[in-house]
Amino acid sequence: MDAVDEFNAYRTRMNDEILGADNLIIKRIFNLDTKAFDTDTALPRATKEMLGLVSSMVLRCDDCIRYHLGKCKELGISKAEVFEIFAIANLVGGTIVIPHLRRAVEYWAALESKDGQ
Repeated sequence: MDAVDEFNAYRTRMNDEILGADNLIIKRIFNLDTKAFDTDTALPRATKEMLGLVSSMVLRCDDCIRYHLGKCKELGISKAEVFEIFAIANLVGGTIVIPHLRRAVEYWAALESKDGQ
């Protein structure tokens, strides 16, 4: 199993377990997150995913970075655009973001390699 499949399988399995606990607050948080990102409103979905990616990098959440990179790939955001997003995130977050940048570049390459399959 490659890095992309492994991440997606883990995320799905754990989300199912979390939501299966039937906690109303957690369910509402997940629902709000889905509704905020999965619909075009004043901001298109692609813009929201790019904002989510910058925020995730600045907050140094590797799982969130992977998630938003996957969504960016699905929405057709180019490698050049992704690297500009990376640049903005590092500008805002500072050099402490660089280790997350490395892992993000590695994960983006894994997403690109899936396109070649």
